[in-house]
Amino acid sequence: MPESAGSIVLYERGGCHLCDEAREVLDAVIGPHRYRRVDIDADDDLVLRYGYRVPVITVNGEDRLEAPISRPDLVSLLRAVDASEA
Repeated sequence: MPESAGSIVLYERGGCHLCDEAREVLDAVIGPHRYRRVDIDADDDLVLRYGYRVPVITVNGEDRLEAPISRPDLVSLLRAVDASEA
């Protein structure tokens, strides 16, 4: 898959198996250095915002995917983002 445009962030927390799975999907689809990981437990505002909804993937600051995050869902999202930025 071609490199996706936009700023991609994975909001996660430690001990979250769904977060681990989302990270594995991101690594497989776009590579581990093409997105930023944020531990919500390090920021009270993020805990209030996301709570138990993690993992959440944002693109350009907009919440786009929530748990469970599958490879097909991520690929569809990235294609839509690429198409909208073309």
